[in-house]
Amino acid sequence: MTNACDLARAFADLVRHRRGHLLGEWIRQAEGCDLRPIRSLANFLRQDFDAVTAGLTLSYSSGVVEGHVCRIKLLRRSVCGRASFALRRARILIPP
Repeated sequence: MTNACDLARAFADLVRHRRGHLLGEWIRQAEGCDLRPIRSLANFLRQDFDAVTAGLTLSYSSGVVEGHVCRIKLLRRSVCGRASFALRRARILIPP
């Protein structure tokens, strides 16, 4: 259990401090862990290693876009069946 906690802390450190260059070493350590969920996570990360490394290294984020998509979906659900297209379009284009 101590090994699992150490691996979890190390992974949190990778994410928090954007240390994608250390991901390969973390995966090798996680594959040697006794707990199946941690080994499964390591195998999953290895499947798309380049994308995960880029996500942990680069400063680019799609958070702003995801926020706008969430807002548009919320507006769409709030007027579902009660508003015309013109009203929905106006509510989306006018910022809150």
